[in-house]
This record gives sequence, C-alpha cells and structure tokens, in this order.
Amino acid sequence: MTYAGSCHCGNVRVRFDTEIPAERIDVRQCGCSFCRRHGARTATDPAGHVAVDVADGSALSRYGFGLGTAEFMVCARCGVYVAAILFATDETAFATVNLNALDERARFGPGRPVDFEGEDAPARIARRKARWTPARLTLGVPTQ
Repeated sequence: MTYAGSCHCGNVRVRFDTEIPAERIDVRQCGCSFCRRHGARTATDPAGHVAVDVADGSALSRYGFGLGTAEFMVCARCGVYVAAILFATDETAFATVNLNALDERARFGPGRPVDFEGEDAPARIARRKARWTPARLTLGVPTQ
C-alpha cells in the first residue's frame, strides 16, 4: 500500500510505502513539545519505505532540537511538519511520517501516547534505526 500526502502548499510531498493496512499500523503520539504542538500522529514500518520530495529546497526547514538526532522536515512556506528523518550515513536514512500530512489520514487511528525523554543520544539513534522506516530525501523535484 502506498499512502501519499504533502504539506498544505504542496512544496513538500511524502510517500509512505508499507504492507501494513492503515487500520493496523502502530500510530504514536509523541510527548515531546514539538510533536505536541504540531498535533502529530506518527507511524513507521522497518520493512517499508518513505520518500520525501521537495520542489523548492529553499522553502524546506530542516529543524533539529533536543538531542539533535533527527531533522524534522517542515515546509517553510505553510508550516506543516511532514516527517522526521535520521540521516545515519550519507547513504542510509530512516524516517517517521506525520500521518496528518497524508491524504488518507482519517484511515489511521488516534494513536497511543509515547515518551522517549529518558533516552540518551546513542539509545535514541539505535531505536530509530531499528524501528523507523528506510527513507530518502530528494530536493528539486518538480511539482505535478
């Protein structure tokens, strides 16, 4: 199954490929201040794939905070948080998708609260590598 979506203005597009039906995917509501303020509901699938395509890279805010282990992809034009990406190496990345940015967001559940505040940076990176979805970020992709 492929779930697609974008930020409000369409500059940042996301595609989440997974074999898990929307109704059965583990939806999380992170307790960090960033996710709470964005009302984020996120999901991952280590066997899936996430693609984040950006038309105008100058209008992408790659926001990092806290331990700085991931970059939150936020459209600088419309302010929508689309995904967070851990860049493990130049060739390997992992992402979690904000389901609220997907076109079929209503198919996903409300989410269960999670709190990762007790993790140190190595533990957080290890968890994300194990549980997040393999991903790629592409800048300069023309809008359709």
